[in-house]
Amino acid sequence: MSSQATPTGRVTVKTLRKYKAGGEKFSSLTAYDASFAAVVEEAGVDVILVGDSLGMVVQGEETTIPVTVDDMIYHSRIVRRGLQRAMLMVDLPFMSYSTPEQALHNAARLMKEGGAEVIKLEWGELQLDMVRRFTECGIPVCAHLGLTPQAYFKMGGYRVQGRDDVTAEHMLADAKALEEAGADILLLECVPSALARMITESVSVPVIGIGAGADTDGQILVLYDILDIAPGKRTRFSKNYMEGSGSILEAIRRYDEEVRARTFPAPEHSFE
Repeated sequence: MSSQATPTGRVTVKTLRKYKAGGEKFSSLTAYDASFAAVVEEAGVDVILVGDSLGMVVQGEETTIPVTVDDMIYHSRIVRRGLQRAMLMVDLPFMSYSTPEQALHNAARLMKEGGAEVIKLEWGELQLDMVRRFTECGIPVCAHLGLTPQAYFKMGGYRVQGRDDVTAEHMLADAKALEEAGADILLLECVPSALARMITESVSVPVIGIGAGADTDGQILVLYDILDIAPGKRTRFSKNYMEGSGSILEAIRRYDEEVRARTFPAPEHSFE
């Protein structure tokens, strides 16, 4: 566990910036209830995401699209009860931020009713103004680039993004524009390792990766994947940490330790 939390012990956006400035890696995981949140925090994880992935791993949906704002508020609120130190980041679900007014209303609900400390939204051309508006209103924001699950049907499935020069250049430009607009954190999902490294080095804000190689500032995975309890085939970028562990706590600690030691993700968990 890092020692760079605030004097009150809480991890904040400023904490993550200090990690980046000091070249220190940090770990993140999803959680969807108070009990798992408490164990994840005990293991030393700095950032906990209540992701709309709950639609698939908790609700049994095929995609994240059916998840509602009320679903996110409920799970965020109960995760908040299990935390003392870790920072709580929460997704805005599909079509809950299609206009600036709607985005502000729902972000405020996630913070007031759900206890969120950072709001995460998936990147699209319309979101740049929303990031600016969030920043003006004092709402910390994480912008999600690369594979964006809410665009599942538009993308035609879950596919690695940024493999050709044109889309890679666009993603790098988008990352810089989002930083300029006030984004506090960037999250890169399923992008080639070299592109993720370039983006991470090109911006001053912390960059969290999932399926984006080992050179991002932090890593995130779905909790149920690392505990080997998610249905279906495990994604390439994940790892079963229950294998060889004697408990859930030990498994999560191994994940946290490997992220900080830069041994996870390995090349087999990354894309070229």
